Amino acid sequence: MKVAMSMIRIATLGAIIAALPMGAHAADTITVPTSAPAEMPIYQQPGFDWGGFYAGIYGGAQSRESGTQYGLGVQAGVNAQFDFYLLGAEVAVHGLAEGDADVGNSSYGQILGRAGLVVTDNVLVYAAGGYGIDLGAPDESEVLVGGGVELAVTDNVSIEAQYLHGFPLEGGEATDQITFGANFHF
Repeated sequence: MKVAMSMIRIATLGAIIAALPMGAHAADTITVPTSAPAEMPIYQQPGFDWGGFYAGIYGGAQSRESGTQYGLGVQAGVNAQFDFYLLGAEVAVHGLAEGDADVGNSSYGQILGRAGLVVTDNVLVYAAGGYGIDLGAPDESEVLVGGGVELAVTDNVSIEAQYLHGFPLEGGEATDQITFGANFHF
């Protein structure tokens, strides 16, 4: 019986030793992160809002076969921006003068439709088409076709360059008009 008791003690001692916690060795260690890596939020300034009303001033030249006229004018319009597409309408009036004559010697009005693409947040490229009319004598009108580029320089101000070609409808000659201006967006 003594031998049996010794055997039981040895078996019990072996079971206790086997049950003791030991470090496990595996091919892949399992780790549990204690916190997620924090990424710094990136602030992106919103792009220029081309939609809404605007008004501005411009200067330019209008060239015909009979000569070149220079002038200053005012314009007002409205744009609607759909993602990166833009649709708009504009009305403008400017006084014209030839050579050394006073500006306002003649006046010219135009109504334009605009369709364009917002190339970057601050750059708009557009095509324009509409109707132009001399507001004094002689009675001349024309269809206008052209385009331009507009660049936002602050949150509310943009500068633009535009070219329009006029096809005569009533009297007159074909015209080429180049303008440079600034607009305030409301």
